[in-house]
Amino acid sequence: MEPAANTSISRRDFVKTAAAATVAAVVPAPFPVFAAGSDAIRVGVIGCGGRGTGAAIDCLTAAPGVEIVALGDLVPDRVESALARLTQEFPGRVKVPATRCFTGFDNYQHVCALPDVNLIVTAAPPGFRPLHLKAAVEAGKHVFMEKPVAVDPVGVRSVIASSDLAAQKHLAIVAGTQRRHQARYVEMLKRIHDGQIGEIVAAQCYWNMGDLWVKERAPGMSEMEWQCRNWLYFTWLSGDHIVEQHVHNIDVVNWAMGALPKNVMGMGGRQARTRPEFGNIYDHFAVEYEYANGVRAISLCRQTQGAAERVEERIVGTKGVALSSGQITGEKPWQFTADEPSPYVQEHIDLIASIRRGAPLNEGRQIAESTMSAIMGRMSAYTGRALSWNWAMEASKLDLSPAKYEFGPNPVDPVAIPGTTPLI
Repeated sequence: MEPAANTSISRRDFVKTAAAATVAAVVPAPFPVFAAGSDAIRVGVIGCGGRGTGAAIDCLTAAPGVEIVALGDLVPDRVESALARLTQEFPGRVKVPATRCFTGFDNYQHVCALPDVNLIVTAAPPGFRPLHLKAAVEAGKHVFMEKPVAVDPVGVRSVIASSDLAAQKHLAIVAGTQRRHQARYVEMLKRIHDGQIGEIVAAQCYWNMGDLWVKERAPGMSEMEWQCRNWLYFTWLSGDHIVEQHVHNIDVVNWAMGALPKNVMGMGGRQARTRPEFGNIYDHFAVEYEYANGVRAISLCRQTQGAAERVEERIVGTKGVALSSGQITGEKPWQFTADEPSPYVQEHIDLIASIRRGAPLNEGRQIAESTMSAIMGRMSAYTGRALSWNWAMEASKLDLSPAKYEFGPNPVDPVAIPGTTPLI
């Protein structure tokens, strides 16, 4: 594997070569997209950190006939650690020679260009996902992509365009919003949509928890490499924790509402995590989402050690209240009591089953819109401005991509100060 530090391309070239690296025609692909004469699913993994390796394990666990045949990441050590773990846990189903291990910023191009790969698992930091999805779909690959799928409105629009192209080409896209595949959520949302809590009048969602890991910068490590290894704490990579993590809960509210927020007003700040290793993100947000029917949802998220923790969604109706624990109170009480398989595996089961039956799932637009909902909350908090959905989706030109994708200097924006941070 070549050292990642040798790779340097501009943002313009990065976008252009994403398309040039693939040769698949933009026409519907035949069903199913398998190796000839078998139902094999050959997987290429882009992003071999903890979540990428975990997603690969979930994919292998989900169904027989799945093989890992290529790995890509920015840096060699993550490819090596993923390969070692996958080989140990799934002997015989991981077929990745050294010639199929790719590093550098163009690793995704090499993985997507392999003709025998028919499913891409992309779990690199969120800032890269619009580019990786675009390359995978243009190459004619089915995709599992982790959430969130973008960090800015420009990225969201790219994901929607790629999702529409995937639909034309009969390609599957399943996102890592595992609640959409979790038994108690599926049953609870069915009951909500059947009217068992009456008309929805309000909602609350929360992801309040302690702090997370932080990567210290090693001697001699470039600014860009450190940011990519410590990606949680840089808005251009993670979207901030309201986008990277809290998107799960916001997605559930959108799901329950069957709609997208019309207006957003948020606030937040940075009080507990102020040292340089915590990049330029906030540590708490409070956002109000207003829907077209006048319903308002409150969103609270925080990553603060030693503070009260709460991770849930609460949907309030005229006849009852639905809780994400799998409970409805009110006129028609209900409690989920069935067995519940791992939703992290179930989402891959559903993806693979849809490919094999020739009716591929496409969750691309759905997760892109929930990602935009979370991005709007962050943008409102950063700027101190109320935002409309139409403006954010159609007019905002915010693009957090770095000027160059290379291992060297990479200046980032200062921590946002509401009232002074410009709206773009």
